[in-house]
Amino acid sequence: MALSGKLTKKLVENLGAGRHGDGNGLYLVVDPSGARRWIVRVVVKGLKNKNGGPLRTDFGLGSADLVTINQARERALEYRRMARQGLNPRYNAQQDVPTFEEVAQQVHIERLPTWKNVKHGQQWINTLRDYAFPKIGRMPIDSIGQPEVMMCLAPIWTEKHETARRLSQRIKVVLDVAKSKGFRFGENPVTAIKDAQVLPKVKAKPKHHKAMHWQDVPAFYAQLAARNAMAAKALMFTCLTGGRTGEVLGMRWKEVDFENRIWTCPAARMKTGEEHRVPLTDEMVSIIEPLRAMQSELVFEGQKRHHPLSNMAMLMLLRRMDVAEATVHGLRSTFRDWAAEVANVPREVAEKSLAHAVGNEVERAYARSDLLEKRRALMRNWSRYVASGNS
Repeated sequence: MALSGKLTKKLVENLGAGRHGDGNGLYLVVDPSGARRWIVRVVVKGLKNKNGGPLRTDFGLGSADLVTINQARERALEYRRMARQGLNPRYNAQQDVPTFEEVAQQVHIERLPTWKNVKHGQQWINTLRDYAFPKIGRMPIDSIGQPEVMMCLAPIWTEKHETARRLSQRIKVVLDVAKSKGFRFGENPVTAIKDAQVLPKVKAKPKHHKAMHWQDVPAFYAQLAARNAMAAKALMFTCLTGGRTGEVLGMRWKEVDFENRIWTCPAARMKTGEEHRVPLTDEMVSIIEPLRAMQSELVFEGQKRHHPLSNMAMLMLLRRMDVAEATVHGLRSTFRDWAAEVANVPREVAEKSLAHAVGNEVERAYARSDLLEKRRALMRNWSRYVASGNS
């Protein structure tokens, strides 16, 4: 239920110099300069002034330009509750209320160790920097309500829906952290906006990576095998393993066990955040074995010593080969289609080969095996099929 008082929004904007009471100890103070601010007067239970009378104390609640009348009433009620319990709110009033940007930057710093990688952490703060800071960054964190959040979300809600959705999540986190530190009270406005369904429903358009038909892969692979460029070697290996671009390009020799024919991609470089073992076939080994002579830390070294190929190297090679109907990531879908239509293997085996999480959390907790030997047989058959056009 909304708190009420004598003042209205119109009065707050137009009253002249002086102290104007709203009731329950809340006042609007208008300076001769026209500056408007809120204060609350409370009587702290059990505390006396110098003359032995009740201790009355005024606390500032912020500028009326930034703090709405309802926010001022809520804050004043909180101060009165503390005073009635014999708690002097001064410790709270003396805290400078930080701005939205200050809290957001602090949250970003505190969560740096938890980001999967530097890029993800940077994306988190960049979204706020681009779409929230210009509008609410300098506002005190306790003065941000639904209208302020809507200012950030509404302009991009339909045009850049995925960005807006992430922005709303990140604003919510910042406001939640501020509340946990005593700088805010009441419901999170992001939650209120979502519950009220104020913003229109937007149907997300699924984006699929263009994939090559599995029937065309042997001929394509034969073309790759005729090339000597490192990008071609990397793309051949990617095609055979079903790996992601970053996983393959970041591959290091220390991850390869030639004796047991296993490449172990560490958790830090996996999208799932879990270590992934890839069974190596004869065809895969024949690609990487000659590259050991380069004595690099990386299997697929780029133009700079001990530096990987560019993330775009394999995609640019596809373009130079006039393979417009496919992307590098799409080769994973190609393998998945072949596994379902030709190999006819259980779904779990095919999904594990692509390092996809299978089942819900409970199912994954029980299914601890990575099905390595079953995947080894699958990858052997896939490699033979892919390289058949090169024989």
